[in-house]
Amino acid sequence: MYPEDLKEQQIVRREKAQDLKNKGIEPFGQKYVRTHSSKDLFDLFQNDDHDTLEQKHVEVSIAGRIMLKRGQGKAGFMNLQDRDGQIQVYVRQDNIGEDSYEVFKASDLGDIVGVKGIVFRTKTNELTVKATKFTHLTKALRPLPDKFHGLQDKEEARRRRYVDLIVNEEAKRVAITRPKIIRSIQKFFDNKGFIEVETPVLHSILGGAAARPFVTHHNTLDMDFYLRIATELPLKRLIVGGLEAVYEIGRLFRNEGMDAKHNPEFTTIEAYLAYADMGDMMNLVEECLSTVTFETLGTYDITFNDEVIHMGRPWKRWHMVDAVKEMSGVDFWQHMTLEEAKKIAKKHEIHVEKHFGYGHIVEAFFEKYCEEVILQPTMVYGHPIEISPLAKKNDQDPRFTDRFELFIMKSEYANAFSELNDPIDQRERFEGQIREKELGNDEASEMDVDFVESLEYGMPPTGGLGIGIDRFVMLLTNTPNIRDVILFPHLKHR
Repeated sequence: MYPEDLKEQQIVRREKAQDLKNKGIEPFGQKYVRTHSSKDLFDLFQNDDHDTLEQKHVEVSIAGRIMLKRGQGKAGFMNLQDRDGQIQVYVRQDNIGEDSYEVFKASDLGDIVGVKGIVFRTKTNELTVKATKFTHLTKALRPLPDKFHGLQDKEEARRRRYVDLIVNEEAKRVAITRPKIIRSIQKFFDNKGFIEVETPVLHSILGGAAARPFVTHHNTLDMDFYLRIATELPLKRLIVGGLEAVYEIGRLFRNEGMDAKHNPEFTTIEAYLAYADMGDMMNLVEECLSTVTFETLGTYDITFNDEVIHMGRPWKRWHMVDAVKEMSGVDFWQHMTLEEAKKIAKKHEIHVEKHFGYGHIVEAFFEKYCEEVILQPTMVYGHPIEISPLAKKNDQDPRFTDRFELFIMKSEYANAFSELNDPIDQRERFEGQIREKELGNDEASEMDVDFVESLEYGMPPTGGLGIGIDRFVMLLTNTPNIRDVILFPHLKHR
């Protein structure tokens, strides 16, 4: 007997699977050799008319999922879908035999079949395969969602991505574009002489970014580990070791809120270049993202949320303090005490946390007044020292660092700086982070003694960058939610 919760259609399909067995046909078949994909056929024969194809008499072997079926009596049509698209198939009892035709007639939408046949054009000029052999390959025991509505519930589409990919062209386009973007980024850095490396996902010390971690336990070592929140500190150790130009594309994990721009695990590239500084990183980020945009889409102008974004160089560069001054009228170039800064914040209705220093207040002003107005690619630089524990102080004004973030469409896409390579300063900054942790900032870094020791061996002046790959894929595919560029995003239980 069948499980009690099966719907009528599911029971019918299980009975059909049994019928196939009774006929000696395995419902979940064997290997099938294909000669062409649907795209191959359209590419090869797009310019051939009915008569030319008749003369050529090309025999092909294709396979895919039945997405559409029509016809009655002793002939019918179906649309077969493979990875590249759909192709029409014409099935006649005279051509494939009575037994095979019975199997065709009993087949359901969603079933996977193989077809051998001749390529021709119908009266309506549609490229079609005339079946000479029909092979059942896999019985679909569940019906597909209605083709006109697909998976209407977005959450359901993300939960069952495998169904979404079958019925939604857009989901498949994004899935196929994403690796192209990543390959293009790899090629860019490889061509610049960078070495691709892998660093540990399990970290014994929290560092490299401000974020809440996931914590796990290793039984043999009897130690707690963090899933990495950044790849920064191991990569900089490799610069100390003399590799000079390194990058890693990989998953990071942050135990934080989820929304349209945030998923608990996400993909970034971090890259470090010896003898470089923030200015070089600006040029590198700008060149990388504009090059990858053009390589992937064939244009520098892209549309995201109905806004046209110009990814061609050069991009605007805007000091954070100038941005705040321009948008709010408050001039943080003026020297002021923390108390004075707090008073100004209160006047502008900006909430000040217990651990806030002068720099946190500048950042809060930027977030309130400036982020929302940035649509075109803009590199915002000169972040205050309090919010940049790993960046080099600015020579002219030590309250600020040589760091920038790339903003596009009100969102941050990259973060980069002239790396701090002074071990004494680095130790003091880590100590500052420990004090912040004690005051309740659970995103503050821990003291990484080994990293400070590595700097004591001497790290050359270095530029470093990090780019959020998921957000960049969102931008290039015009996908407003991060969960739709990740094949298997995290979701609440049903």
